[in-house]
Amino acid sequence: MKFCSECAAPVELKIPADDTRERFVCSACGVIHYENPKMVVGSIPVWQQDGELKVLLCKRAIEPRLGYWTLPAGFMENNETSAQAAQRETVEEAGANIALHELFSVINVPHVHQVHLFYRATLLDLNYAAGTESLDVQMFAENDIPWDDIAFPTVSHTLRFFFSDIKKVRAGGQFSVHEEDIFKPMRSST
Repeated sequence: MKFCSECAAPVELKIPADDTRERFVCSACGVIHYENPKMVVGSIPVWQQDGELKVLLCKRAIEPRLGYWTLPAGFMENNETSAQAAQRETVEEAGANIALHELFSVINVPHVHQVHLFYRATLLDLNYAAGTESLDVQMFAENDIPWDDIAFPTVSHTLRFFFSDIKKVRAGGQFSVHEEDIFKPMRSST
């Protein structure tokens, strides 16, 4: 950041009074510009028929990780809740109608300044189609998921938590909320 978004004067990096971290502070009006993690929010849309459970995945049409599979998710917008963001992203990326359930996973990714939230969801019908950010949208049973072609570790972790919980639920247990911290940058796709 070079200039204040309030008055356009230059900013300087310093620790403001009563703070413990360096922040961009306007040299003219004194506004402190905080930089905070971005929220990535999505869903785990599922369809169950004849005892077989499948998850809807999207093949990315954009970088990063073009051509890799992911759950429908994206950056939360201002003026929306995390649940609204999950619903919107599912429609935008997969054209899918869902009933959104509870929060399922919270994954911190501090090296890229992000927090990823995924909600459980049930598909209301099988009318889905790739949105502009997806090359393809498909349903996968656990054994058919292209694990080596999953776009992000947050998605792999969430899917593994989900299928582990499904086994618990089928045995009479419950879904849990899962938390994870990913500190290690992912390997390059090249």
